[in-house]
Amino acid sequence: MEKKAIELYSPKYYYTCAFGGVLACGLTHTFVTPLDLVKCRRQVDPNLYKGNFDGWSKIYRAEGFRGLYTGWGPTFIGYSFQGAAKYGFYEVFKKKYSDLAGEETAHKYRTTLYLAASASAEILADIALCPWEALKVRMQTSTVPFAKSTFEGFNKIKKQEGLSGFYKGLTPLWARQVPYTMMKFASFERTVEFIYASLGKPKQDYNKIEQLGVSFLGGYIAGVFCAIVSHPADTLVSKLNNVKKAEGESTAVLSLRLMKELGFAGIWRGLGTRVIMIGTLTALQWLIYDYVKVSTGLPTTGAGGKEKK
Repeated sequence: MEKKAIELYSPKYYYTCAFGGVLACGLTHTFVTPLDLVKCRRQVDPNLYKGNFDGWSKIYRAEGFRGLYTGWGPTFIGYSFQGAAKYGFYEVFKKKYSDLAGEETAHKYRTTLYLAASASAEILADIALCPWEALKVRMQTSTVPFAKSTFEGFNKIKKQEGLSGFYKGLTPLWARQVPYTMMKFASFERTVEFIYASLGKPKQDYNKIEQLGVSFLGGYIAGVFCAIVSHPADTLVSKLNNVKKAEGESTAVLSLRLMKELGFAGIWRGLGTRVIMIGTLTALQWLIYDYVKVSTGLPTTGAGGKEKK
């Protein structure tokens, strides 16, 4: 019996998109943990390593291969939760806002639609990510090992700082992730549209492999833009989760103090590493996400049309 196709915008469609998001974000962020580890440590202490290779070499000599993946547990959990909400709710909000605007208006102002839908989705996604991001940064940047396991680290923050310890970095996380995601989705959608227009044939005239190739290329281009827009906030998040507040000091006041201490050059420290990391990450995420979609009979993201079998 022929397998029934998933209906667009049905509950099953959104569940499939959320599942694609889990794989796209959870797996890729965990894979690049060694890059993230060196980046976070250099943001907190610029004199710790001369560069990526120096950092990896020193970590490997001191802690072995396992040390290179410090923080992989909270990374996998947090970004799996975030990916499910990010991709799932993006599709929900894109459809909702499109229906509210009407077909003609939605198409005319589609970039605005992509920006609004992705921002709405990321606000929710970061609430799920924030506790695990706090734990990840703490495990990666503490001079004395913070915890031997994800479970131990989670309970340690909970006991010492309560809920505020997990969410003190939420506002800076939004400042990093919301612009990042807006750029990620809007630039990806428009880049994919541009690629197909440049190729001279509609998307449906290409097979699945070719369409996935476009998804990968569009994802890498989008990732470079993402890294640039979100980098200052990323540096701030790394510092915030590694510095204790003074008595009576709010997160906003602490953030301003840290930004003054870092200065312009400090805020942009580690950008080169992050461009490589985020470019690769974003390309792989769109590739995995769209692979999940086409493997269930759904079209790849962007430029309209259905996949060719």
